[in-house]
Amino acid sequence: MNLSSFGLRAALGLVLGAMAAASAQAESRLERGRYLMQSVVACGNCHTPQGPNGPLPGMELAGGLKIEDKPFTAYTSNITMDKETGIGKWSDAQIIAAIREGKRPAGDPRGSIIGPPMPIALYRSMSDNDVKAIVAYLRAAKPVKNQVAKSEYRMPLPPTYGPPVGKVADVSQKDKLAYGRYLAGPAGHCIECHSAPGANGAPDFEGKLGMGGISFHGPWGTSVSTNITPTGLARYSDADLKKVITTGVRPDGSKLKPPMAVPYYAKIKPADLDAIVAYLRSLPPK
Repeated sequence: MNLSSFGLRAALGLVLGAMAAASAQAESRLERGRYLMQSVVACGNCHTPQGPNGPLPGMELAGGLKIEDKPFTAYTSNITMDKETGIGKWSDAQIIAAIREGKRPAGDPRGSIIGPPMPIALYRSMSDNDVKAIVAYLRAAKPVKNQVAKSEYRMPLPPTYGPPVGKVADVSQKDKLAYGRYLAGPAGHCIECHSAPGANGAPDFEGKLGMGGISFHGPWGTSVSTNITPTGLARYSDADLKKVITTGVRPDGSKLKPPMAVPYYAKIKPADLDAIVAYLRSLPPK
């Protein structure tokens, strides 16, 4: 083999190696997105229409779930890649802005600001890598044509939820407490439903974090979010608590009601469950 041939083969090897690395990275991002969406983030819990027996087959993320409260009657958006009724015409940057800033692209017939119950205040702290992984999952999911009614708000929506979100770093999974706070907050938004409302009706993450008490109404009747501070969880061992989260069954045999996303939470990794439980145990007792 002459030097010229050797150099060519070496260069080709480097190129193929770089392509393989890029492919592995893209697959890793999609796999991360799949894990988040099918477990702790659980966007489908609201964005997949429900029938009498649960999520409607073939309608993943097609929207249309009605969520009613005194200040609003909201219909969850179709977040599939259908170009007419979903978000198929949106760029990655526009999807990320919708998730973290509550802002639709200019000219959207539904208006520029996304209203409740989308937990924008928490999603603003979702890491760059995780929000990009979610976008990768949305891009790979099946487009579904489903025209959704426009939400009605009997309350003023803010002009913005804050300044544009800059770069948000990953939270180290080696720091169990910090990662648990991230999973229960910006990623899984557990504290959105489980924090009592403040004077403005929004969850009070300062004085009433984890206290529960928010009512939810649906075909299942009425459910009320539980106190998930150490006061409310004192009767559960860590093993009990993990079982409740992943199966929806309490130690006494009673079952949790929606909107607790048990079918999704059943897929949370054991290490992530450990982190979430550690964080909940660290909350100020209320």
